[in-house]
Amino acid sequence: MGRRARDRRRQQQQQQRQERGGDGDGGDQAGWAGGYPEIVKENELFERYYQELGIVPDGEWGAFMAALREPLPATLRITGYRSHAKEILHCLKEKYFKELQDLEVDGQKVEMPQSLSWYPEELAWHTNLSRKILRKSPQLEKFHQFLVSETECGNISRQEAVSMIPPLLLNVNPHHKILDMCAAPGSKTAQLIEMLHADMNVPFPEGFVIANDVDNKRCYLLVHQAKRLNSPCIMVVNHDASSIPNLQIDVDGRKEVLFYDRILCDVPCSGDGTMRKNIDVWKKWTTQNSLQLHGLQLRIATRGVEQLAEGGRMVYSTCSLNPIENEAVIASLLEKSQGALELADVSSELPGLKRMPGITKWKVMLKDGQWFEEWKDVPSNRQTQIRPTMFPVKDEEKLKAMNLDRCLRILPHHQNTGGFFVAVLIKKSPMPWNKRQPKVHQKVPQRIGNTEVTAANSDNGSECIAEEPSLAENEESKKMQELQNSDTEQSKKEGVCGPPPSKKMKLFGFKEDPFVFLPEDDPLFLPIQKFYALDTSFPKMNLLTRTQEGKKRQLYMVSKELRNVLLNNSERMKVINTGIKVWSRNSDGELFGCAFRLAQEGIYTLYPFIHARIINVCIEDVKILLTQENPFLSKFSSETQKKVKDMAMGSIVLKYDPDPEKPGDLQCPIVLCGWQGKTSLRAFVPKNERLHYLRMMGVEVFKAKRKEEELESKTEEGIHNMLPQTEERMDVEDKEHDLVTKMEADLGEEPSHSPVESSAVEVENKIEGLDQSSKNADSHVSQESKDTDASNGKD
Repeated sequence: MGRRARDRRRQQQQQQRQERGGDGDGGDQAGWAGGYPEIVKENELFERYYQELGIVPDGEWGAFMAALREPLPATLRITGYRSHAKEILHCLKEKYFKELQDLEVDGQKVEMPQSLSWYPEELAWHTNLSRKILRKSPQLEKFHQFLVSETECGNISRQEAVSMIPPLLLNVNPHHKILDMCAAPGSKTAQLIEMLHADMNVPFPEGFVIANDVDNKRCYLLVHQAKRLNSPCIMVVNHDASSIPNLQIDVDGRKEVLFYDRILCDVPCSGDGTMRKNIDVWKKWTTQNSLQLHGLQLRIATRGVEQLAEGGRMVYSTCSLNPIENEAVIASLLEKSQGALELADVSSELPGLKRMPGITKWKVMLKDGQWFEEWKDVPSNRQTQIRPTMFPVKDEEKLKAMNLDRCLRILPHHQNTGGFFVAVLIKKSPMPWNKRQPKVHQKVPQRIGNTEVTAANSDNGSECIAEEPSLAENEESKKMQELQNSDTEQSKKEGVCGPPPSKKMKLFGFKEDPFVFLPEDDPLFLPIQKFYALDTSFPKMNLLTRTQEGKKRQLYMVSKELRNVLLNNSERMKVINTGIKVWSRNSDGELFGCAFRLAQEGIYTLYPFIHARIINVCIEDVKILLTQENPFLSKFSSETQKKVKDMAMGSIVLKYDPDPEKPGDLQCPIVLCGWQGKTSLRAFVPKNERLHYLRMMGVEVFKAKRKEEELESKTEEGIHNMLPQTEERMDVEDKEHDLVTKMEADLGEEPSHSPVESSAVEVENKIEGLDQSSKNADSHVSQESKDTDASNGKD
């Protein structure tokens, strides 16, 4: 649906609400309750339940309930490489925040944004502006455009404050192997990726993130979030987290089980901590939701600790306040671990974060209001709804040893946030149901049922651990094993990562193209290596394509560690996406010595290995490249003209290095992909990334956006010529990017744990429809033949 159509629809809805007698909540709250004007923020059972449990300190109940009825402040987090993040922070503080001073919207004074005191380096902020006010107020239009544009290119994440906590408590280092078990929509996953790339001078960190989600459609939203960060160290997979399969990796010719150093276990929950933004929770809340989710949450957490390495850390979190989903799950997990797990004391971490300790006593309530204090009190006809693991441990000594007070519960009224629960677990030894076997030296056969595998965390490299069937038996993987045939092993020999073609596999969500690694002797690579003078250390074995037949249009890249995972688990995993695009085929490129041009998406990964076709440009040259479509060489600095003079036409790297002696200029390095024509020089950079760099350099881009919107209203097709045609519009992947962005905008800043509805299906259908129209839009040409691709359209 187009922007104008959405605006018309919103205006009609607004008019209908006014005709019914207002927005329901009045004032600023209407902006948050606009979709739920009929919902009254009252729930007697909710109040009775939590008052009885005593999770709120004495004398604070009124403040607690008042906070739940207030709209949630908008929060944002600055993402990406640290040097770029600091420039964005500087831009926010010196330009956009200053413009909010003394501003009033609908009679209400806009409070100045405040940094979250507990988030490192002032990279997270909150404001009292609601989403509706940000979108609709003319005074905030410039600020809103900045937020939208920077979010689309991955520099800002509109993320709820409390959801930023779990990744911080994981204490991630760049060498850690990380599993995000329930990852969609991906804001926490993005934080994990950023931590891996803490040092932007290291293109391939040793660690990686495997981000999983059970919902196939939401996985594509997760892909979109991850792609913003352009990392070769992220893989998106689609499994039930409670039965996610064991993976194997090759270590010196031996198959060993992949154990993770860090696991994020942010489980599906009832979400009563999100009442401030998900208004319908007020109407739908019942204790039955928690009772139904408890078993799933415990199974997911159990599967997580099974795959955690000894000494590793797992964070369990929910956006629920209910002890049945929180302390009861943790207590049950600790009890059956028999000392293998312990709760970490994180009281000194994240100073400034106001938190309540976990509770040790609670009761269980049915939806009819009936209470039970012990399992023995539950009648037999209720024992399918209520389970023994939902009750607190009665043995006082055992209860004390669990240290449940080390859990964190965030209450909304303490620092104007949503409600949240976090527990940090450390694995001290193997789980008691995993037996340690005698030394095994032979290779272990690959098995889907996880009944026989080798451990990655053996004591001396020769001793192996064989795991018994896990508590969360992977039934889904067993079904998949029945579908495998001899094509699997053959595909692996050919470097193909992905399931063999099977009609039945589509039932399990296999709709992706295969991942085919480039053979070491592939003749495709030699001209690329020569043209760009790639360093001998370039890991060419990490290059892959997404097709087995026909011409290879795109070349992608993954880290060495993810390549290992892909090659050894093609029959286990349902991989949705991995790798970043580093080269794209240019049909005219062979005339200039290389059939593949550089892709902006992967340039920061590639750049350290490139020794040719690099042009260092000054800041004025960068401004010309980003604001003009095909600037003639005569417009650039004399230094740039000299460098270009003797260089052959074709794809190039444009590098800007900051000058410390000019503190007023942009102080972070920029690497751009470009094309050198006979008489011109141009940059192939996505539109939002162009706007980002221009903002960082102090160039006003708001007017350009306004003109673009005026063009859209005047032309039925909505085609604009204000900004240069960009590299990413030449590819169907980026039409997917645009569509998913629109879907994400409709979902809001941080979707709840409920699955994405039909919008994701519509996105897939639209992408399929776009595929045919984009087949001929994959080449870039020199200045002599300008781009005339009519399929580019507007974002």
